[in-house]
Amino acid sequence: MARTCEICGRGPEFGSKVSHSGRHSRRVRRPNLQRVHAVLAGRRGRFRVCTRCIKAGKVAKA
Repeated sequence: MARTCEICGRGPEFGSKVSHSGRHSRRVRRPNLQRVHAVLAGRRGRFRVCTRCIKAGKVAKA
């Protein structure tokens, strides 16, 4: 699946952008994903991981 973290599963969040006058338009919040060489579940490779998981130390870089 595209645009999701391969560790925690975080993906895009959908909502509304609300202007000062109160008008609504659709918007998307996407997680900050980085391509990282890492070891996950015993296999090495390049994974799309969010920066929240990288900061938390959930990724063992290889």
